[in-house]
Parts: sequence; C-alpha cells; structure tokens
Amino acid sequence: MLAKILQINYKLNGPRAEYERENLPYAQPIADIPGLRWKVWIINEAQSEAGGIYLFDDDAAVQAFVDGPIIAEMKGDPTLSIKAFDVIAELTTITRGPVK
Repeated sequence: MLAKILQINYKLNGPRAEYERENLPYAQPIADIPGLRWKVWIINEAQSEAGGIYLFDDDAAVQAFVDGPIIAEMKGDPTLSIKAFDVIAELTTITRGPVK
C-alpha cells in the first residue's frame, strides 16, 4: 500500500480567529474519513492563504475524499488548489516523516 499526500490550498478571507471558528465543525468529520491517517491545518496570514496537508492510505481514499461532500462545498472557490503526491517512503523514513 502506497501512502498518498494531499495538499489543499486556498485564499483566506478574513482573520485567523474567524477561519478557525468557521472550520472547527469540519475537524471531526475530516478526522472520521476512511483512509485518512492525519491532517495538518496550515495558514499563512501574511499571504492570506490557508489549507491542509493530509496523509491517506492510498489513491482510493484520496479520490473518495476529493469526490466527497467536504470538497464539493469548496469547489466554488476559484482559488482552490488540490494536488496529490506519492510518499517516497525510504527517504521519508530517514528524515522521520510520520507516514507509518
């Protein structure tokens, strides 16, 4: 099984506190997604950008998430960027990446 990283970015509209408050209801449903190992929430207030880095078990789990209701709500955002990457396991293990 080859783990997959999903990177999602979009423009931030408003202050960080508002972003965190608005996204709090999504945290547990995201945590409950089948095949998701973890998500790191990211924000760059200086660049007005936010998003997440996700680790999934495999391509099928990534595709199910991308095709699911959470991403469907986001698809109207023209700044939305969704990219999937393979994990290079050997190098990541050496650098202590949390992908096991």
